[in-house]
Amino acid sequence: MTAPVILWFRQDLRLADQPALVAAASEGPVIPVYILDDQAPRHWRMGAAQRWWLHHSLASLDKDLRRHGSHLVLRKGLAAEEIVRIARETGATRIHAVRHYEPWWQKAEEGVSKAFDLCLHDGNCLAPPDTIRTGSGGPYKIYTPFWRALAGRMPPPSPLLEPRITTPDKWPESEELEDWGLLPVRPNWAKGFDAEWTPGEAGAKARLDAFLSGVDDYSVRRDLPSVEGTSRLSPHLHFGEVSPAIVWHALSRKADAAKFVKELAWRDFAQNMMLVLPGMGDRNGREAFDHFPWRTGSEADADFAAWTKGMTGYPIVDAGMRQLWATGWMHNRVRMIAASFLVKHLLIDWRRGARWFWDTLVDADYGNNSLNWQWIAGSGLDSNPFGRIMAPLTQSPKFDAGGYIRRWVPELADVPDAAIHDPEESGLLCPAYPAKLIGHREARERALAALGRARNTA
Repeated sequence: MTAPVILWFRQDLRLADQPALVAAASEGPVIPVYILDDQAPRHWRMGAAQRWWLHHSLASLDKDLRRHGSHLVLRKGLAAEEIVRIARETGATRIHAVRHYEPWWQKAEEGVSKAFDLCLHDGNCLAPPDTIRTGSGGPYKIYTPFWRALAGRMPPPSPLLEPRITTPDKWPESEELEDWGLLPVRPNWAKGFDAEWTPGEAGAKARLDAFLSGVDDYSVRRDLPSVEGTSRLSPHLHFGEVSPAIVWHALSRKADAAKFVKELAWRDFAQNMMLVLPGMGDRNGREAFDHFPWRTGSEADADFAAWTKGMTGYPIVDAGMRQLWATGWMHNRVRMIAASFLVKHLLIDWRRGARWFWDTLVDADYGNNSLNWQWIAGSGLDSNPFGRIMAPLTQSPKFDAGGYIRRWVPELADVPDAAIHDPEESGLLCPAYPAKLIGHREARERALAALGRARNTA
């Protein structure tokens, strides 16, 4: 019999447009493997909300594989060691995998390739980031020229069809998904997730089809949290249940898709930035921010706790933080407002916010999450200047967030339209709703003063 080959799944949990699968299937019987590795990422081990998604996504992938008479082999441990162990146990000739750019996956790929024949394929980006280079041959550190260079490489290759899969005569041992304890039990804080999400490749296809039917209004609707006109494809893209190429080709037939295509390219830029600054989740892109006087101590901790619970006294911020807790997701416009509030109004280190998002977002992506927080904080290589301080009380009416606030902050459900964005300023007493942690003007002055001290220290 032909020796088997290993298909190493990570954040590419799909069968369509899966180049590693196509290559493996062309060589012989395929052993699909997923390894839960909580050791290699260290403090970047998968967050709680992601683990909920992973459980359901792996169950869906296994179901899809069983249509081919195959199934998913599950192991837990150091991926670089476990994948090689499985290959040797089964007499496999080669390991196929989609290339990943997170620093722990880069290290794992290097380790596997030293011990076994590892064949890496590009499939989780529009174009491999190491092929998008400046005129001098270096990587781009600013998005706009990166986008222009990437656009010149489009379209991406046509999506690959799901291949026929042959199975080995003998299978390696597999752990049981239910034994991994990925789902919360006591308490089950993910009760609201089921109504919002359908993890897996079929769920990704349904979400893409739904988005395509309304994408013609995307450039306007994307900024309106009350209508939630965003694609909601982000967790499916993060887990690789749909490829960027599939999304790009589907959107290419739509007239008003240019804005979303640029956002899809932002994901490629985030992967590029992981190569430029692998420690971007912990390390400032701009050294000047290493001296920034972030608030610490008990008062800052209390403010941070209020922010996480959606009890800041700023309705648009609180609505977003409560949506995040209830659904594992937050509207993109509100993410920016809530993140800016933590960093600039409360003067709390962006890394604390990034950590909270990492644990609570179903779409928490190391590259995207880190890049976006550093953009807001002004600490990134490509970022919004810190001195540009987003005003939540202006943003809320500008983007018609009244309905959004009423949904997620029920204490304010009966507040009239004229006061919903700032009940305190309107003189309305809402006993169950907190007063502002700090006034906007006071926060702005404090933030700019902190920026001045940071500049004097640098």
